Amino acid sequence: MNEAAYERVKLARDKDRPTGLDYIKNIFKGFVEFHGDRRYADDPAIVGGIANLNGTPVTVIAIEKGHSAKERTYRNFGAPNPEGYRKALRLMKQAEKFGRPIVCFVDTSGAYCGIGAEERGQGQAIAENLMEMSTLCVPIISILIGEGGSGGALALAVADRVWMLQNAVYSVISPEGCASILWKDSAKAEAAAASLKLTAEDAKTLGVIERILSEKEIGKKDFYDRIRTLLVEEIDILIKDYDLVGNRYNRFRGIGVHAVIKESL
Repeated sequence: MNEAAYERVKLARDKDRPTGLDYIKNIFKGFVEFHGDRRYADDPAIVGGIANLNGTPVTVIAIEKGHSAKERTYRNFGAPNPEGYRKALRLMKQAEKFGRPIVCFVDTSGAYCGIGAEERGQGQAIAENLMEMSTLCVPIISILIGEGGSGGALALAVADRVWMLQNAVYSVISPEGCASILWKDSAKAEAAAASLKLTAEDAKTLGVIERILSEKEIGKKDFYDRIRTLLVEEIDILIKDYDLVGNRYNRFRGIGVHAVIKESL
């Protein structure tokens, strides 16, 4: 069991997995990227803009890791700075203003923890996203496509629907980090991975996500077509929800409740 969970972590980190931009290019049409947070700078680790989803204008935001060593360095290995989260929030507030649904693709080991990021308010930037996303009056769908690390991932995942790819992971901390804290030994990452309940199946059981997406033919046209169809269907449902914010609130209040009740019986 330990090995099975950690194998998912390895698959989620695989350099050949499709990244956020791959999903944007293959699912949407007419993508126009916007830059900057209007406070400090543009963060290449987060890509966002407007696009067309089967005739519907949407705002698309993705954490981008890149593929080659050069791309990964430029994208800071998918570890956003506070200006990245502020850019994402600026685009989400713009989406609310114009009534556009929001689609987020999440793939990060966590928010960047460098000195500069902390000086510029990394924690506050993440907290503002959590607070503002909880009250946005437009549909939000977030898809974890690789790693979902801690608040760095949650900052783009306070959504009406959260989906995970079959081999994606979602956790409060990396297995290596957890093992270093609990056992002072990062080599025990496999045991930590099993304890963290970070697989898509674990998240589904706990009510953290609504849907697990099969990775059959991942990266191929049929794979992207299938996700596009699911997004169109789900957005059509959410647009008709007259208590979107209330249901989103209840969704997060209910996470883990059934698991706690079951353990107490």
